[in-house]
Amino acid sequence: HRARLFPNEMFEDLFPSDRGRPSVPADVIATVMVLQSLEGLSDRDACRALQTDIAWKVAAGLALDAEAFHPTVLVLWRNKLRASQHPERIFEAVRAVVAESGVIANKHRRALDSTVLDDAVQRQDTISLLQSQIRRVRKLVPELSHVYVHEMNLTPGRPPCDFEDADDIDRVISELTEDAHELVFAAEELDLSDAQADAVALLALVAGQDVEPGDRPGRWKIAERTAPDRIVSVVDPESRHVHKTSHSYRDGYKVHIAAEPETGIITA
Repeated sequence: HRARLFPNEMFEDLFPSDRGRPSVPADVIATVMVLQSLEGLSDRDACRALQTDIAWKVAAGLALDAEAFHPTVLVLWRNKLRASQHPERIFEAVRAVVAESGVIANKHRRALDSTVLDDAVQRQDTISLLQSQIRRVRKLVPELSHVYVHEMNLTPGRPPCDFEDADDIDRVISELTEDAHELVFAAEELDLSDAQADAVALLALVAGQDVEPGDRPGRWKIAERTAPDRIVSVVDPESRHVHKTSHSYRDGYKVHIAAEPETGIITA
């Protein structure tokens, strides 16, 4: 039922150009993605299974002597799916088959579990968060180039500061925070695109999550607390401080899964 599950028209929006189509059929890619997810394989191991496992070849409709495609093809398709209006279409098709088959009809028990996935970016401290996002906003919104900022704090690497001196750290934090506030304030008068508005909003968020007023007007310091739902990286704003136990703290995502215990079918 591979072709009925994953017809070519299901993926037409991923390749809108008239300059040809992908060399690997869509139903083969979708089948490999389902089997890869089912067996928990990396892209390279999934392609190796497609090359050597007869069951995979039968499922994908390939001849026994057919070559597998390169692992980067899976990366390309995942990126296209992720950026599309329906990123979960392959697994929605599988769920439709599960529902049609009735294999879990009238079965209401669910087993729940969660796990922590590490992110693939480096955790950023307050100074790095502000530096990175100020630079990004100024690049994305050229109209803000006239707003004065402390340029010496925005060069690659750490800003000029005596990191053994608490007062000097507060000076850098104050300068970066004030620069962020000025950019956010100036951006209110502009007609921003969605990407620009998101970048400015993220700057406003990181400028407020880690700091509190200092001992005199215009001065800021790092707050002696961790903000709830703290952004840990502007490269991946969805990553968070996560933990499954009180002794295991990491940066990334907590993923939850629900399965029907008799069949093992994942339902959510």
